[in-house]
Amino acid sequence: MNRDEALQLVKPHLTDHRYEHTIGVTDTAIDLAKMYGADVKKTEIAAIFHDYAKFRPKDEMRKIVKEYGLSEDLLDYSTELLHAPVGAILVKNEIGINDEDILNAIHYHTSGRPNMTIIEKCVFLADYIEPGRKFPGVEEVRELSTVDLDKAIVQSLKNTVNFLMKKNQPVYPATFDTYNDLVKA
Repeated sequence: MNRDEALQLVKPHLTDHRYEHTIGVTDTAIDLAKMYGADVKKTEIAAIFHDYAKFRPKDEMRKIVKEYGLSEDLLDYSTELLHAPVGAILVKNEIGINDEDILNAIHYHTSGRPNMTIIEKCVFLADYIEPGRKFPGVEEVRELSTVDLDKAIVQSLKNTVNFLMKKNQPVYPATFDTYNDLVKA
């Protein structure tokens, strides 16, 4: 599947704003893949489909979490987390992509996980730093991304945890696990 075919498949599932975000994530992920030696084609496809389930009804996503035996602790946190693992399932079932590298990059693009692959890291970070993102701390992470992928991810995780804590929102444990994995390395 080429870029145009993939974008045609994902576009009906996104708002115009989210489609523009997806283009930004895709281009950024490709740049990171080239810089850090990831498979560019797999990274591109994962980035294109990373938000495939973003606008699915919350009840449908909750049902899929239970039906497919995903970690039910997902249901105890922000519904924003659901679209990533559910998206991986829907991309497999509806689009027919079976490549585990691509599906894992979609699955873990919001929380991360310990021992992320380079493809997973590129999509995770691209989602955070794509050019349309404008919030405190993003420029520092963009700069770090050009010299050290892991340090950039660590800083993005610090920013995310601080943001959630300031809003008195719970932090999904995998986010802490990802942080711990990268700082222990």
